[in-house]
Amino acid sequence: MSKSAGFFVTGTDTEVGKTLVSGALIVKLREQQINAIGFKPVVAGTYKDENGITLNEDLETLRIASNLGHNELSLCPYVLDQPVAPHLVAEQQGLKLEIGVMTDAFQNIQQYADCVVVEGAGGLLIPLNKDEDLSGFAKKIDLPIIFVVGMKLGCLNHSLLTYEAIKARNLNVAGWIANSLAEEMPLLQENLQTLQARIAAPFLGLIPSLPKDLQKATDSPYSIDALRFAAKHMQLPNQ
Repeated sequence: MSKSAGFFVTGTDTEVGKTLVSGALIVKLREQQINAIGFKPVVAGTYKDENGITLNEDLETLRIASNLGHNELSLCPYVLDQPVAPHLVAEQQGLKLEIGVMTDAFQNIQQYADCVVVEGAGGLLIPLNKDEDLSGFAKKIDLPIIFVVGMKLGCLNHSLLTYEAIKARNLNVAGWIANSLAEEMPLLQENLQTLQARIAAPFLGLIPSLPKDLQKATDSPYSIDALRFAAKHMQLPNQ
């Protein structure tokens, strides 16, 4: 696998399982002796651990999956404290989120990895500034896209719109993954069959609801056991 290899993970919405899937992808790649490392262009929302260190739960999950310590490498160029739309937090701080800065940070991570799994923020079209959205960054780094579908009421419309947006921007869809979230939705299999019939991209698996002992607490990352559980229910795209 070349150093330019990797995947961009986006989702049909926020809180649909992008971090779980990104971490599980890294675990699955590393199980194949591929040095995979996670990256995120921007995060919004931090907490302090028992030692008073400011952390972000998504980045800590990526670190756990990538087998990195807290101070090893910079996995994100923009870490914003408030858990709201990143461009709004940035505006309040007099900061402009720039695709160039994100791309430079991504290219730096590439030097240390055989494969980089990039987790997006929110959905594909989340604004970064007055003129650009996250799809511009996805197009710039040009990695195959895996999109995560949170299996809940409304997911059919959200999924098909996301798929159309990806295709309209001439981005390569490597596949999609269904995530059951905390509770299994009614008519789960029927909804999956509908999506499979309408999305002309590989279906890479359904992640069941995490067992209670593997569910993530607020302000904490996913455990390595949770990531391994999810990884067992996914397959990697054809390389």
